[in-house]
Amino acid sequence: MAVITAANVKELRERTGAGMMDAKKALTEADGDIEVAVDALRAKGLATAQKKSSRTAAEGLVGIEVQGLKGVAVEVNSETDFVAKNEQFQDFVRKVTSVAMTTGDDVETLKAAPYPDGETVGEKLTNSIATIGENQSIRRIKTVSVSEGAVVSYMHNAVAPNLGKIGVLVALEGDVAADILEPLGKQIGMHIAAAFPLALNADGLDAEMIARERKIAEEKAAESGKPAEVQAKMVDGAIAKFAKENALLSQLFVIDNKTAIADVVAKAAKDAGGKITLKDYVRFQLGEGIEKEETDFAAEVAAAAGL
Repeated sequence: MAVITAANVKELRERTGAGMMDAKKALTEADGDIEVAVDALRAKGLATAQKKSSRTAAEGLVGIEVQGLKGVAVEVNSETDFVAKNEQFQDFVRKVTSVAMTTGDDVETLKAAPYPDGETVGEKLTNSIATIGENQSIRRIKTVSVSEGAVVSYMHNAVAPNLGKIGVLVALEGDVAADILEPLGKQIGMHIAAAFPLALNADGLDAEMIARERKIAEEKAAESGKPAEVQAKMVDGAIAKFAKENALLSQLFVIDNKTAIADVVAKAAKDAGGKITLKDYVRFQLGEGIEKEETDFAAEVAAAAGL
């Protein structure tokens, strides 16, 4: 039987992130062969990841990156907020975001892409689940780009550079200098983070959402008891108001609460003597739309203690 040294255990732990006892046991079962032990731990990690996959992952981090005229935002979820402070997890999100610059907006394509250390992103995700001990998932990706101008990033509640809770990208197309577009993009990014627009313009609002709003408006109008033609105008007015308040270009700028974002952009272009178009944007808020499990922490502790 091979002699298992402390150096062997240390090397295996560094390569896999496994605990000391798990590493020692794997080496013993592999008769000291580190490669066999690595495979065994990865297989065990895969089983661990599958076991954890039923847990709700609604925390984590949003990563953003801009390279030249292109930007990308990625949301990677975990079970608890503690993981967001883990340097290993932060490094994973940062590198995955960088890889996403070249893969497009499909999560499965990103997971199949090479990770910087030689594995695929998906394999690295599995290892991260096993070593950190929490379910994690790459939830969504969105890229934006311009042919000229700037893509400007803004991170709200940042925990590290380009990592945080609300990530925003603003795509400004135009022939205006970067020193004008950057501060404009930052201000619009702050607005987007705060105002939560649902689409760039009214035409981009979800048709099902508009249909629901129209039905609600019709019910309210019917309760008024007014003539049908008046009710129709009431419904149209309600829908117009909803669209204005939820489409980015028609929202009132949070800084002055009176100027529409479209007018803010137009004024900046006029002052600069050029053209600026707000072409697109991204707003990723961590965990939005994920239904979190409500747990009683005291009850969990009591249950674990057999009380």
